[in-house]
Amino acid sequence: MTTRAGFIALIGEPNAGKSTLTNAMVGAKVSIVTHKVQTTRARIRGVAMAGDSQLVFVDTPGLFKPRRRLDRAMVAAAWGGAADADVIVLLIEAHRGITDGVKTILKGLEDLPKGRTIALAINKIDRVEAPVLLALTKDMNERFNFARTFMISAEKGHGIEDLRDWLAQEVPESPWLYPEDQIADLPLRMIAAEMTREKLTLRLHQELPYQLTVETESWQERKDGSARIDQVIYVARDGHKGILLGHKGETIKAISKAAREELSAFLDRPVHLFLQVKVRENWLEEKERYSEMGLDFRDGNA
Repeated sequence: MTTRAGFIALIGEPNAGKSTLTNAMVGAKVSIVTHKVQTTRARIRGVAMAGDSQLVFVDTPGLFKPRRRLDRAMVAAAWGGAADADVIVLLIEAHRGITDGVKTILKGLEDLPKGRTIALAINKIDRVEAPVLLALTKDMNERFNFARTFMISAEKGHGIEDLRDWLAQEVPESPWLYPEDQIADLPLRMIAAEMTREKLTLRLHQELPYQLTVETESWQERKDGSARIDQVIYVARDGHKGILLGHKGETIKAISKAAREELSAFLDRPVHLFLQVKVRENWLEEKERYSEMGLDFRDGNA
């Protein structure tokens, strides 16, 4: 049997649907998905099997104009993921068309080493009429020489199979890189932290989305088959702590319950989740926090 394996980088603007596509390809929730922009921080890898091919998805942070150290490190991680990949898939939203952000990404693609296989995936195709879609496809392919163009809806699953089958043929001949039953190379601790951060982001909306981070401090396997997970939520200011806790602790209780239920479903066993909130004023400037998120602290330098 000839096996194939390779890394596929999904790149695009924030909210283009990269995390949703990763999860659809892998068939399990490995990447945080919210309506907030810029929720994917680390290069989360989901592993999908397609026949005799193993597809390792590098779900990069969305490409946007960086302002802070964390932003710069995230953008560097996204381009780093693209540069290291065997195949790159640029994801754009059908209803938004060619934005300034997309134009910037196209320029970035021109700067990558030649010989890369780069495909275009137009997502959320259910939001536009066919003539708009065809005009967008023509325009994008005139701007860049894509190997293939796919029209998909990551959320509804349309066109996913065609893209997966094509990718299976494009990755190089190679032994598999991960055990067949392994869906992500992220430690479970980090996946657990991402799930809690997703619930925080959904619950708090505009209040403090990027001023917090979650770390799994301890993970204990219990004799009854359940797991005890202790996590710390770091916030940048005292005022943020109050927002997070809510009136009589109601906000943090609701977040804990939602995260616990999702973790239990993901692990297929009972989970006892304990959350603590700590103020850490300069966590956005701490090297260790970047390492936890799989980012390079040095990439955040202006």
